[in-house]
Amino acid sequence: MLTLLFAAVAALAGVHMLRRRTPRGSGTVSGARAVGAGAGLGAVTGFLGVGGGFLAVPALVTVLAVPMSAAVGTSLLVVGANALVALAGRAYTAVHLDLALLLPFLAAAVLGAWDGRRLAAKVPAGTLRRVFGAVLLAVAVAMGATAVL
Repeated sequence: MLTLLFAAVAALAGVHMLRRRTPRGSGTVSGARAVGAGAGLGAVTGFLGVGGGFLAVPALVTVLAVPMSAAVGTSLLVVGANALVALAGRAYTAVHLDLALLLPFLAAAVLGAWDGRRLAAKVPAGTLRRVFGAVLLAVAVAMGATAVL
């Protein structure tokens, strides 16, 4: 059931990214609106037990009208800060971190992020937004189908 819910939220975010045409608002974001979007994002991702990166970009772009280029960097900063807090909270628990698995995965993710940043700099923001929305929608459909079958 949680996988279906996750797929539905991801599909909604993907559709919003695909439908978004022009930025709304004046270019400034109210603090109250940012707090509300952040709290909603945190509640959804906490309930579903997933990282918020896949939803942070759509929330920043569609709810707060942040440009795609700034939304990507902001999302990465938020995800990084959340990950550090979560890791610090588990530092003194009995959870064992398998460094033989963790370190190669981390190294590959960092290299992938570096390459992704270079590629994103060459792609127009509107195209990047649509590609992100399409990939998010495809993942949502695949997850929903897997959960149903």
